[in-house]
Amino acid sequence: MKSFKPVCLIFIFVVVAGIVHSQENTGTVPGRCGTMQNLAIKLQGSPRLKQKFENERARFNTAVRQGIYRLSDIQNQQNANRTALVVPIVFHIVLSNPGVVTDAQIQAQLDTLNKDYAGNNGDSVHIPSYFKPLFGKSGIQFCLAKQTPNGEPTTGIERITTTKSSFTNTDDGVKHASSGGADNWDPSSYFNVWICALANGILGYATFPQSGADNDQGVVVEYRSLPGGSYAVYSGGKTLTHETGHYFNLYHIWGDDDGACSGTDYVDDTPNQGNSNSTCPTGIKTDNCTTTGNGIMYQNYMDYTYDDCLVMFTTEQVDRMESAFMAYRSSLLSSIACQNPVSYNIDAQLRTINLPKQRICTNPFAPVITVRNRGIQTLTALTVTTAIDDVITGTYTWTGTLAQLASTDITLNPITVTAGNHILKVYLSNPNNTTDQNTLNDSTTISFQYNPPVSSVSESFEGAVFPPAGWDIVNADNGITWQKVTGVAKTGNSSVMINNLDYNAVGQQDYLRLPDANVAGVDSVFLSFQVAAATSSDINTPGNIWDTLEVVISTDCGNTYTSLYKKYGTNLVTHTAATTKAFIPTAAEWRKDSINISNYITAGKILLAFRNTTGAENNIYIDDVNLRTVTVNPNLKSKGFLVTPSPTNGLLTIQFYPQPTDIRGIQVFNISGQKVAETIPNGQSNYYTMDIGRYSAGIYTVRVVMGNEVLTKKIIKY
Repeated sequence: MKSFKPVCLIFIFVVVAGIVHSQENTGTVPGRCGTMQNLAIKLQGSPRLKQKFENERARFNTAVRQGIYRLSDIQNQQNANRTALVVPIVFHIVLSNPGVVTDAQIQAQLDTLNKDYAGNNGDSVHIPSYFKPLFGKSGIQFCLAKQTPNGEPTTGIERITTTKSSFTNTDDGVKHASSGGADNWDPSSYFNVWICALANGILGYATFPQSGADNDQGVVVEYRSLPGGSYAVYSGGKTLTHETGHYFNLYHIWGDDDGACSGTDYVDDTPNQGNSNSTCPTGIKTDNCTTTGNGIMYQNYMDYTYDDCLVMFTTEQVDRMESAFMAYRSSLLSSIACQNPVSYNIDAQLRTINLPKQRICTNPFAPVITVRNRGIQTLTALTVTTAIDDVITGTYTWTGTLAQLASTDITLNPITVTAGNHILKVYLSNPNNTTDQNTLNDSTTISFQYNPPVSSVSESFEGAVFPPAGWDIVNADNGITWQKVTGVAKTGNSSVMINNLDYNAVGQQDYLRLPDANVAGVDSVFLSFQVAAATSSDINTPGNIWDTLEVVISTDCGNTYTSLYKKYGTNLVTHTAATTKAFIPTAAEWRKDSINISNYITAGKILLAFRNTTGAENNIYIDDVNLRTVTVNPNLKSKGFLVTPSPTNGLLTIQFYPQPTDIRGIQVFNISGQKVAETIPNGQSNYYTMDIGRYSAGIYTVRVVMGNEVLTKKIIKY
């Protein structure tokens, strides 16, 4: 029996050899499951996020014991008429040659998964008699998706060719196209399973409910562990069974305590177990935690035993999984992903508006859309209508040849808009000069903004509107993002802040973008701002995942960015003591940072942004943002040395371009050759002043000694 001891909570946050340990006498792989290591990495950088996870786990454990999530028709685990909890599943095969995983292997894996969860697996005959009464049969079943999130036909298998030789369980790279993987399908409607090559001998890893970002939810499995794979003792398909257990909130049967006997899997009908099993034992096996009786349950799917020896869940493990299903994954029940998509003879689909994006930087602009033929009949003609803020701006007639399920990009007629925020609507009509039989996918809208470029920015966020005119926010995960706060500021009464303390996901990026700036023809560009930041972790914590603030620049209207400024940890914070409360800076806890952006003048127009990458630490504040440009006098730029004004009443300005490095002295002589004034520079500058107001009117000579060169300029004093 496993007791719920508070001390066990520490073990899932420690990456130990018992979590990812070597297998004995296999000659194949040195590790098995990377789930606990992945979880530890997600939580180690944020005590607050860790506390939220632990609190939710404790609440769920109590609810399971009280039977809150138990379904009325599944009280009896042996009831053959139980209602199935059907889960649409999509397999993302991400390999350099994804064709090496066959459809037959995927089907065999799906069959294994369904049999294991239903308790219909033929190898259940190996369950010893003393564990037979504990044999759990779940109502959870899995079906290959038949339609994509866009309603298009699919086999439930997508193959993605990657240049990555392998992925790791520590960074979720396989789950994102931007890092060589494959983006997930809507996790509220699909159980996402990524099949790939995993590094470091890991066979798979999964996400627990409430353990991170939605777009990371799912399971990753080593492709050689599929039925028929090359990992001999681990090619029975049981890795996916094991990892799916984690996805439905099961923990390792030994409690991840490295043999301490104080850990728990939060299930009472699994015997207490010291550590994982790494071969295929036989008969009764006891260990340091269960020394007598029937011994430990090495036959359990949540152990590390060879695939041939993993044959059962217990009844209480099934209760826990089904409870987790209802508590966290119940949206899968309403998914239509396993239903065949409806087909029509004539069906033109507007898939996406590709341009404009969130903002445009040129005006007029030409919208770009993607049209897909969802109909059976070949699409040869189509009318496309555009409207800005519900006012029709024009129509475009497309002709061509588009076969069933083929797509094409169409560039529409240019549209001119006024400054401000707008809504573009695009809709299709008259496919093949007839009526579309499915009008539900004929139109879509997108919000965007246009503001003429500015030459400077001075923003302290005191206005009533946020973001201010010309600014915008890019919040890809629709989670916590930049916001205006009052009562906290370097100057005035307001600033902007991002609440990393309450951010549930690590690694998400949010952009606070400045107005487009026109820097063509200027000589220098500078950005300055006030920043305040703190952490919830000790600033000296080694290997921590910190909040990161960057200033990034784009010369292509936000399609790509280059980082100009990047600070985190000790380089970012203005409050050095760790605080788990929301950080509010004092007047002394602000710092002014400045950046020279003059190298980007040749781009003409630039887009600057503050980019926050959350480490779930604490709040970051920004105030008093100033973008200024400097333009040098054309005469000074052409001559390199200028003395003004002439004539003068006595005050002289001596300027240099570019800034000199070896000025030894500046002198003024009267017409008789007498020196009347002199400046010996203390350091170098491109700007000096001198006063000869007390001398009589006449002609004077300004003499500059610069290295081995002498420069002179005559001026008139009146």
